Amino acid sequence: MLAVLLGAGFSKWAAGLPLASELFDFQLNPFGIRESKKLNQIHELKANWDIANPNAYAEEFISSILSSTNYSAKRLILWYIVRRLSEPYIWEEWHSGRRRRHVFMIDEYRKNEKPGVMKTNQFLTRLGLKLSGIITPNYDLLIEYALGTKGFHYGDKGEQLVGRGPYPVSQWLKPVQLTGTIPLAKLHGSISWDVNGKYTDGRRGLTGDALIVAPTPEKICPHILLQEWNLSKEILLRAKRILVFGFSFNPYDKAILEHLKEFGGNIKEVVVIDIESRNAQVTEVWPYAEVRWIRPPPEDDNSLTEWLHLTGQAN
Repeated sequence: MLAVLLGAGFSKWAAGLPLASELFDFQLNPFGIRESKKLNQIHELKANWDIANPNAYAEEFISSILSSTNYSAKRLILWYIVRRLSEPYIWEEWHSGRRRRHVFMIDEYRKNEKPGVMKTNQFLTRLGLKLSGIITPNYDLLIEYALGTKGFHYGDKGEQLVGRGPYPVSQWLKPVQLTGTIPLAKLHGSISWDVNGKYTDGRRGLTGDALIVAPTPEKICPHILLQEWNLSKEILLRAKRILVFGFSFNPYDKAILEHLKEFGGNIKEVVVIDIESRNAQVTEVWPYAEVRWIRPPPEDDNSLTEWLHLTGQAN
């Protein structure tokens, strides 16, 4: 079977979402005075850091804040990260005399109008249904939007999410369950999760209280996400081939790299879709696998199509 590993580069390709190095572009529209104040505070924190650390990476900036004793700054950073990734999927309405904001639901009927949703759906559809599962460290909801609740599950098929369903109103009171066949392991959490549950929408992208592992050097697996890592283990153990799109194999992702190496021993073939070759890093993880490098569609689209047909994976 085929396993799929989608990194930040995939969300960049599909929807233009920022990589970790691009997170602090401040490309979001603040909602009211409170968010404007938060954004200004983050901007000031980052500017001061850059002056003191001109050659440092964004991940190091995040790590320095999260390891400090400044509780307010920690909350600001976590809020900004998930808020920035939610920006393209926020909508507003006038309700009960005031403006309200929401992040699109997984089954939102307008979601296909938003950046990357159709592109992700089309890409995953090309891979067919013979997947052992999808593994991702990404927090965004692109995969969920693309597949819908009838297309995937988080390891517990039939799991009920917290929150209402999409329009029409007649659907609101019906439980929203994950009934799809494709397992989705989100190793670093999601903007639609918090410590209390998993939601039908990305609401924690607004509040900043999302259950995520922030993009810092030497990220580790927290106990609260152990279920996701166990699901990833099952996906890897079932796979003979793996398609990797936009995962950079950075050394600071040590926990993920060790995880892939430990449980991906059955993998005999690796296809890497990336703007540059990752062969050296890939062979450190899977030394006995055949590695093939393909540039992202549409540049090397024929090569991907050919590989999918040769492996019988094409839908």
